[in-house]
Amino acid sequence: MIRDDFRGGKINLEKTLQLLEKLNIRCNYIHVKCIFKDNDRLKQGRITIEEFRSIYRIIAHREEVIEIFNAYAENQKYLFEPNLVEFLKQEQYIFNINKSIASEIIQKYEPIEEVKRAHQMSIEGFTRYMCSSDCLLFNNEYEKVYQDMTHPLSDYFISSSHNTYLISDQLVGPSDVWGYVSALVKGCRCLEIDCWDGPQNEPIVYHGYTLTSKLLFKTVIQVIQKYAFMTSDYPVVLSLENHCSPQQQEVMADILQLILGDALLSDMLDDFPDKLPSPEALKFKLLVRNKKIGTLAETHERKNSDKHGQVAEYEEYEETDLDEEEDKVKESETWVTLRDNPEKVTESRSRVALSLLRKHKVKVAMALSDLVIYTKAEKFRSFHYSRLYQQFNESNSIGELQARKLAKLTAHEFILHTTKFVTRIYPKATRTDSSNFNPQEFWNVGCQMVALNFQTPGLPMDLQNGKFLDNGSCGYILKPPFLRDIKTKFNPNGVLENNNPVALTIRLISGIQLPTRNISSSNKADTLVIIEIFGVPNDQVKKHTHVIKRNAFSPRWNETFTFIIQVPELALIRFVVENQNMITGNEFLGQYTLPVLCMSKGYRRVPLFSKVGQSLEPASLFVYVWYVR
Repeated sequence: MIRDDFRGGKINLEKTLQLLEKLNIRCNYIHVKCIFKDNDRLKQGRITIEEFRSIYRIIAHREEVIEIFNAYAENQKYLFEPNLVEFLKQEQYIFNINKSIASEIIQKYEPIEEVKRAHQMSIEGFTRYMCSSDCLLFNNEYEKVYQDMTHPLSDYFISSSHNTYLISDQLVGPSDVWGYVSALVKGCRCLEIDCWDGPQNEPIVYHGYTLTSKLLFKTVIQVIQKYAFMTSDYPVVLSLENHCSPQQQEVMADILQLILGDALLSDMLDDFPDKLPSPEALKFKLLVRNKKIGTLAETHERKNSDKHGQVAEYEEYEETDLDEEEDKVKESETWVTLRDNPEKVTESRSRVALSLLRKHKVKVAMALSDLVIYTKAEKFRSFHYSRLYQQFNESNSIGELQARKLAKLTAHEFILHTTKFVTRIYPKATRTDSSNFNPQEFWNVGCQMVALNFQTPGLPMDLQNGKFLDNGSCGYILKPPFLRDIKTKFNPNGVLENNNPVALTIRLISGIQLPTRNISSSNKADTLVIIEIFGVPNDQVKKHTHVIKRNAFSPRWNETFTFIIQVPELALIRFVVENQNMITGNEFLGQYTLPVLCMSKGYRRVPLFSKVGQSLEPASLFVYVWYVR
């Protein structure tokens, strides 16, 4: 087959890459370039057919896979169907396997026609199968929506973003509709929109009192309407931080109704007059989260009436903790300090206090208020107050600092609160660089909407992306029973009784064409892998391999790690590949994060992603996973 490509004699690097691609061998350019250079004996930049075969064997034949193949191939040449069935049962823990499934695998992955016709599998076919999507670590059963979607909204973790319109920092960065597109494509189901009065009676979206650029509210809603349900059918919540005058609030209401039409939930559902509906009942709906006047029954009575010019006013009492709007004013005060006194950057972070009135009046246009149905924004006062007075359709936003304090001191009360009420956590005001907190501590107490700055890569967004891989990446994950039961005794910080721990063993075998160093054209790197568990405090642990010197192409560690995970329902596992650097600190090369209970057993491939979440295929880790409860 490949002889035709060598009719003209030798081939260069570009032709080599094309030929490998034609043979379905996935390659990293830098790795191929280095292997090509090593095999180009005459150093002319062109290779013979024999030199190409040598390159092919180096890339396609992996010793660790050959060892597995030889253990099941009777003559160490081919796997027969019964051998493949035995391998899938014994090593891959696929128990519902039969000869017809084995035959399908052979037909799909075996490249040699005569071997395929004999219902056998060569080492080439076996390697292609082991490197395929069928052998990924993430269990493909969870790539579709499989959970019960008929529970009330409060029973789900909901993928949520903070200041969705920003694509950089919080003070001078650009606002862009791409922030909304990007978040929605990632399955985000709660978007934040900061609304302010704009010129010509057109509401605008931007980070108030800062130099961030401005978007028309109308444009933002048009973009959301277009992309809302591209990735997921389940409801999208538009969380409005509303700083508009009543007049422009009415314009907002008109825009929402005109652009979103029937997709906008503007009245309570018949089956849910006094309880939160489910994601299933709200499929393809957009919900407005904002301040609201009056009850749902009163809203229903006003349906179809003309509300233009009707404005309601109420007094909102302040507590000692700042709510989100005040946090944003506080953040803006920080910006004024930075702008006028650049030398006081450090001082400003510790002195951004703002004197607050104990109560203030809020004006709400009835036209906008009546569009708020099951997601009324209500100030959080205390768990005791919520127990006595909070209504089923009221949700709270709690700042990161206050929420952390509550989660540490009153975790059980916090969980009882989140069994009933949707709770949103947002980053503290001093995160002007759009950095994020670790969302795990708030998932541990059942907070549904843990809002992160989606534009900022790093550990928190890796955890966010990893968690919401589950349940078909639909943006809704059913909370475990102990975070839904209103009589729960669960406390993530305490000694856990009657728990059902997982004993997890991972053998980290090797790396496959790992990402190379950012500043290097060589495929040499001093590679190591870190495995981290995130979950309740007692489950959090980090382990790492030894360093393999000067090898990013095919490092072999063959190290085994064991973890006892007390609350696997909340646990995430993160694989991080680094290049050791004793002087400047280790360099990040790639990572992969997923829920512990979404892992497949057996020999698996761990795909790697860059810091900004882009696939680094074919870079991956080869592992063996086993766990038992």
